[in-house]
Amino acid sequence: MAPPTRPILLGIVLSCLAAISTAEAKEQLILAIGGEPEQGFDPLLGWGQYGTPLFQSTLLSRGRDLSPQPELATEWSLSEDRLTWTLTLREDARFADGTALTAEDVAYTFNTAAEAGGRADLSALEEANAVDDQTVALHLHAPRITFIDQLMTLGIVPHAERDNGYSEQYGRHPLGSGPYQLMEWQEGEQLIVERNPYFYGPAPAFDRLIFLFTNEDATLSAAHAGQVDIASIPPALAANVPGHMQRVTMESVDNRGILFPMQPVNGEHAASGAPIGNDVTADLAIRQAINLAVDRKTLVEVALHGYGRPAYGPADGLPWSSEEERVEAPNIARAEKLLDAAGWNLRDDGLRYKDGLPARFRLTYPSSDTTRQLLAEVSAEMVRPLGIEMQPTGRHWDEIQREALHQDAILFGFGSRSPQEVYYLFHSQHAGNGFYNSGLYANAEVDTYLDAAQAAKSIEEANQYWRAAQWDGTTGYGVRGDSSWAWLVNLEHAYFANTCLDVGELGIAPHGHGWPITANLLEWRWACN
Repeated sequence: MAPPTRPILLGIVLSCLAAISTAEAKEQLILAIGGEPEQGFDPLLGWGQYGTPLFQSTLLSRGRDLSPQPELATEWSLSEDRLTWTLTLREDARFADGTALTAEDVAYTFNTAAEAGGRADLSALEEANAVDDQTVALHLHAPRITFIDQLMTLGIVPHAERDNGYSEQYGRHPLGSGPYQLMEWQEGEQLIVERNPYFYGPAPAFDRLIFLFTNEDATLSAAHAGQVDIASIPPALAANVPGHMQRVTMESVDNRGILFPMQPVNGEHAASGAPIGNDVTADLAIRQAINLAVDRKTLVEVALHGYGRPAYGPADGLPWSSEEERVEAPNIARAEKLLDAAGWNLRDDGLRYKDGLPARFRLTYPSSDTTRQLLAEVSAEMVRPLGIEMQPTGRHWDEIQREALHQDAILFGFGSRSPQEVYYLFHSQHAGNGFYNSGLYANAEVDTYLDAAQAAKSIEEANQYWRAAQWDGTTGYGVRGDSSWAWLVNLEHAYFANTCLDVGELGIAPHGHGWPITANLLEWRWACN
């Protein structure tokens, strides 16, 4: 007889797990929140940058107000020249094998991560060194106010020269000092983790967590069948809550928006050979008109089913974003006047033309993302009455990166709890740096503000410069200035959770549905007897 197919096996596994969960409800949780990392659970390659590393500890943690809080480090200071961070480590931190975590491990982590070229931006780091077992010094090439974010996101790994130390296989067998340790990882199916008995903090309420890596349909089916305790749900399905579950929503800065190619066609090509530039989107009037025409509130209702809010910038509501950066309501009349004044004339075919060039361009989105597809299609309909034709085009990410990145408008998603992302998105130094600033935006005044923010003496002073880069009264990257993007929506992350599961007070999620909800995992409790 042939062996059971994978769907049947998955069903058997889910049924068994559900039975275990019912019998030992206070000891085990089953989660279907997606987010299986391709490179494993290695902080040096990016694990934990958008959420929390779970298996590893960070030097500092992020409070609900995003302020730095003690974690592995009990004290920290920045030298007057803003070039050296000195941190004192707690003495009771141990890895899951019982060995002590020391400053040597911290220094090794930062130095090695700087060389690894992962998501952790350690380009400002000159060298990390252990002063003694409990003190580490991080020396920078130049002042960088956002370096503190790496202290809150980079998980600490054991030095390679110690037993069970870091190696190329670390991502599959992580050893850290976080609240949980990995017990089993069946790639593409499930991850089983258990309490770290040597964790220095309060013991988690749940002895074991099982993460299921299921697609949206399987996740929803498991939620309705009572086979999972918490599940991430797309907005389109969030209204149909199973009777034994509650809907939990998490506010986020996880945004979606249209990035415009900023350069005209001039014969240049990217390394892939694809042309650079777009003569339509390079025109300021086109970008301003689109920003004025899209109805962001309607996009929230139609594309996100109400689970979100309008977006006007990359960091709405955060201290480094201007509260005045808004388009209160669509203004078609004003948009038409801008286009008329810029020489974009409406013809009988319903399109505008300037010097024979039609106001037409591709609006490209990843074909696997139905939410971005809907945002592209609906926003295209909203600007069509202006005489601008945005052509929604679905492509694979590889194709987007190879062919479309610098000539198509792209429906991107970003969102970070650090202003470092603003620096990446709008500084000319990062033009063409992967997906960051792929529109090749360049504004000397904006660069000056962004550099001043990084060199600022305090976060408060830096925030003034971050906001000035968005709009200083004369210029900026935002909707009142260069309109380099048409930001559309901020997502609200939706989950179904067992009615007995109390997830505490959730913070603000960054880009990426799934793992960020575990940031306050130590606060979770089972509320039923």
